[in-house]
Amino acid sequence: MRKPNSLAQRVLLFVAAAVLLCAALLAFSLQRSIEQHFAEQDAGELQAIAVSLNLLLQQQAGLLHAVDETHTAPAHQHGQLPQASLQQVLTGHHETFYLITSSDGHPLYQSAGVDLTPLLKLGPALTQITPIDLQSYQQQGRSFRGAVFAGDHGHQIVVAMAMDFHLHYLHLLSWTLWLSVCLAVALILLAAWLGVRQGLKPLAELSQQLESISAQALETRLDEQLVPAELSSLVKSVNQMIERLEQSFAQLSHFSADIAHELRTPLSNLITQTQVALGKERSAAEYRELLYSNLEEQERLNRMVSDMLWLAKSDHGLMTLQRTQVDVRQQAEQLLEFFELLADEKPVQLALTVSAATPCVVNGDRDMLRRALSNLLSNAIRHAEPGTVVELSISEQAPSWFMHTPAHPMLWLSVRNQGALIPAHLQSRIFDRFFRADPARQRHSDGAGLGLAIVKSTAQLHQGLVAVQSDDQGTEFVLALPSK
Repeated sequence: MRKPNSLAQRVLLFVAAAVLLCAALLAFSLQRSIEQHFAEQDAGELQAIAVSLNLLLQQQAGLLHAVDETHTAPAHQHGQLPQASLQQVLTGHHETFYLITSSDGHPLYQSAGVDLTPLLKLGPALTQITPIDLQSYQQQGRSFRGAVFAGDHGHQIVVAMAMDFHLHYLHLLSWTLWLSVCLAVALILLAAWLGVRQGLKPLAELSQQLESISAQALETRLDEQLVPAELSSLVKSVNQMIERLEQSFAQLSHFSADIAHELRTPLSNLITQTQVALGKERSAAEYRELLYSNLEEQERLNRMVSDMLWLAKSDHGLMTLQRTQVDVRQQAEQLLEFFELLADEKPVQLALTVSAATPCVVNGDRDMLRRALSNLLSNAIRHAEPGTVVELSISEQAPSWFMHTPAHPMLWLSVRNQGALIPAHLQSRIFDRFFRADPARQRHSDGAGLGLAIVKSTAQLHQGLVAVQSDDQGTEFVLALPSK
């Protein structure tokens, strides 16, 4: 794929095209307007000349009629109009010419030096000369335009004028206009280039700031106050991205440290127990006890690795839900029965509360939901104070402390116990992998700190949610699943 042109080049190209097009249209319109003005001016001038010549012909015809009646007239009135009278009509008009023919097409009067007979063939005789009626032709390297006027008594009056002055002016105007257009385009492009360069300066500064950000300096943020308003949203998005990267790197760092710690402890136990056993001769019963102890640690490692693999598949969208209609109440009753022995050892009491008329069926993966609910119950029993009650409730209504209302109906599964308070600043991390609110107690637990992370991933796979609330009255974990 070809690399696109730079932003500055594209802006300059668009500006140049737009300015050149507008300037060309303006120049063309101006030139056409001036040409139309000249045509209207010439048509009016030729119309006036033709009317004046026709008036002279009328006067001549009237004098001839008077001569016929009186038989007396000046010598020049016995046939021909004096040339001076005809030329006087052209006085004040620049390079204008005429040709008067009789009704049979015979030339009667004409200007010297120019042959206007070609105009007789270019168009009909008119009573009113308009710009659209003007006909152009060339003769002896010069350009003329004119028209044929229909005079009285069948006369045809051809009037024309030289276009040399107009053409010279239009040529000079055209050259001046296009030179001005080129200069204007050049100046505008220069101004646009300077503007684009100045406008892109904040991007260059942002680029320098971004170059200073690395995995070891993710706490750096771009200053929104130093960029134009158009780049404010970009800077905000970049800062949010850096914040997410910082959180991801922090989680990865904690995860690496936690997993190393979680794996080191059982491995150290295995190595220590094996070294002690090999220190001297043991009986078969002692070796059997050692193998059972090692097996417990190996099973714990196996569960941890299995949980990590499950979470990795969930993160990468590799988990496939085997959806069925799951009776959540039935699963809850079975799990409470399963955990009775563990609860008796604590000792704590287990209770199930189901709101009246609550449909306890959801569409989901039965094994995943059972595992998530099992993790919540085992976690609640493990951290409950002896002699208290661990309550599992199923309801259509969200807990009173839950502030956000989901867009779709939910089935709310709540597990509540009375135990150590989870500080508010730790509640947002309680579902992170290997996180423990009380690190001092982690070795007294069979878990690896992945149970609540699995609950969260299960909820996300089912388009549900999880939440926790802890106060002096107890701690409540909520798993919400779409009910429809």
